[in-house]
Amino acid sequence: MKPVVKKGETLGIIVGGGPAPGINGVIAAAAIEAIDLGKKVIGFYDGFKWLARGDTDHTVLLKTDDVSRIHFQGGSILRTSRENPTKDPKKMANVLAGLKKLGVNWLVTIGGDDTAYSSSQVEKQAGGAIRVVHVPKTIDNDLPLPGSMPTFGYETARAVGAEIVHNLMEDARTSGQWFYVISMGRHAGHLALGIGKASGATTIIIPEEFHTPKVTLAEVCDVLEGSIIKRYAMGRPDGVAVIAEGVASKLVDKDLRELEKQNLASLEYDEHDNPKLSEVDFGRAIKDEIKRRLAKSNMKIKAVDKKIGYEVRCAPPVPFDCEYTRDLGYSAIRFLSNGGSGAMVSIQNGKMVPMYFPDIMDARGKTRVRMVDTATEYYTVARNYMIRLEPGDFSDKKQLARLADLGGYTSAEFVKKFSRYAK
Repeated sequence: MKPVVKKGETLGIIVGGGPAPGINGVIAAAAIEAIDLGKKVIGFYDGFKWLARGDTDHTVLLKTDDVSRIHFQGGSILRTSRENPTKDPKKMANVLAGLKKLGVNWLVTIGGDDTAYSSSQVEKQAGGAIRVVHVPKTIDNDLPLPGSMPTFGYETARAVGAEIVHNLMEDARTSGQWFYVISMGRHAGHLALGIGKASGATTIIIPEEFHTPKVTLAEVCDVLEGSIIKRYAMGRPDGVAVIAEGVASKLVDKDLRELEKQNLASLEYDEHDNPKLSEVDFGRAIKDEIKRRLAKSNMKIKAVDKKIGYEVRCAPPVPFDCEYTRDLGYSAIRFLSNGGSGAMVSIQNGKMVPMYFPDIMDARGKTRVRMVDTATEYYTVARNYMIRLEPGDFSDKKQLARLADLGGYTSAEFVKKFSRYAK
């Protein structure tokens, strides 16, 4: 039933983008604090989807009893969608009209970079009639928060993902095979790196290690093949490679077209013009290429490709995210109640610090993406504990000859093919 509200009394809450553990914690904290301040709170189902269509009936009036214990739950009680109201002026007009009709003068949006942009446009086009604050959410951990502060949902996703990979590591050792694990992360490698480090994966491949705008499938497979050969030389025909799906987003067009021909990719785009990387069977493409290469080697390797993503998005949040999201939801309402608007809320050194939309947008008007800094100790530690080809593998002629022979190469061929990946 549509709630009855009066103009000037209502907080609206909208969740956009993909799920992330902790969404319900933000909803609960924001709703309770707003109710305590005398506001009515409306939750909008399915993100901007229904508002963009001029439909104001898909809403729920939230009360304290409805939300007081939901912070332990995964998923989102308001569900979510990737509806993009900024693509069509009519959709944006419908959103503004719907919010006005329901008397919403405070708006909390919860989501990633795309939802942040939609939020900024609502704030801009409302002309001061609606105060807007955005709460950053993504398991990708790629929003421009200061220092090492994670986006909520990342810690839970990393914990669940690390447990999965830990089990795969044991399976790999027991059955004597490799697993090629593709981890979610549209642009950046934070989640893959976090999962790989925490689980002790054999090797991790992230887009940031390739210092060029584009990369070929052959280059990605060179890195992995080198790890497999070196691992085999250590007496281990098994291992787990965690590969960020963001690597696929860097593939050259020629490779993507070839994957389409092989029915390993369907280049579809979401409402925010992001490629649907879930439609790219990147793990299978890597497995097939590595299998082709190893057919001429002196090694016998079995391999399985595996995706990790949907398993971690709606997991019950770990205590960190339960606590963190309460801080964020509370701070979002305090920011609005103090007259603030047009910002993404962040917690810095235990204090709420607004990050205003113009300061976090790039030249295209999109929210900047935080990438993994490969010059930091955080990455260096991960790199040093991987099984990867190193300079010493090429300077030691005996080791070089052994590695080359296992891979089915001459020493000269091995150096030419793999030495540029050794650091």
